[in-house]
Amino acid sequence: MEKVFKNICITGAGNGIGRAIAIAMSKEGYNVVCADIDLNQANETLEIILDNNGNGLSIEIDVTNSSDIKKMIKDTVVKYGSLDILVNNAGGPPPGDFRDWTRDDWIKAIDANMLTAVDLIKGVIDPMIENKFGRIVNITSGSVKSPIPTLGLSNGARAGLTGFVGGLARQVARHNVTINGLLPGPFDTDRIAANINFLANQSDQTPEAVRAAMEERNPSGRIGAVEEFGFACAYICSAKSGFLVGQNILLDGGNFNSNG
Repeated sequence: MEKVFKNICITGAGNGIGRAIAIAMSKEGYNVVCADIDLNQANETLEIILDNNGNGLSIEIDVTNSSDIKKMIKDTVVKYGSLDILVNNAGGPPPGDFRDWTRDDWIKAIDANMLTAVDLIKGVIDPMIENKFGRIVNITSGSVKSPIPTLGLSNGARAGLTGFVGGLARQVARHNVTINGLLPGPFDTDRIAANINFLANQSDQTPEAVRAAMEERNPSGRIGAVEEFGFACAYICSAKSGFLVGQNILLDGGNFNSNG
């Protein structure tokens, strides 16, 4: 009987995009490990999953802590036998002017948005190779393809992760282990609300006006719903996506004007 690989761990699953991915994967029949630095929020996500007859568990994790990462992987394997799919999702650093950022600011951003993902990948990649199945999805940002001036810390850290993964993905694809990036544009999350507030303060406009202008500029005429992002991620995580290797897929309503 062919083995079914249905065990997924999602970091930052306590709200926003991470929660949407967790719920979408549960609806597709996966066992979902909801990992978040805020255990209460992770529990809320898990409760939604359980209320809809899904399976999973919640774990408190600081992704910048290697011990927490090892515990999360161990708890998943103990519970379900394997960790088949990893979704690396972490909130980005705050917007600002690079003149104000210290070396510590940069280290913190790189740690949270590059090095932690590398550490997580290192913890799961060899068992995935041994099992001849693995899906790793890094949730980065549309700024990887179209840098956002006020998000310089995010631009730099996430671009570093993208470069590293681009090489690794080609090394492990022959083992049916894929690594890809999923790049959100403007989605209706706390993150976008914070960015809107920042831009409003900078331009002496109301947040409502900034949001309306952002929606008007987007070819779709709106900001994305997190549920749309969740189901896009579900495809990349599926067994049917094995020929998708080392790609960075942008979901932004067509905001980035490009053929690719």
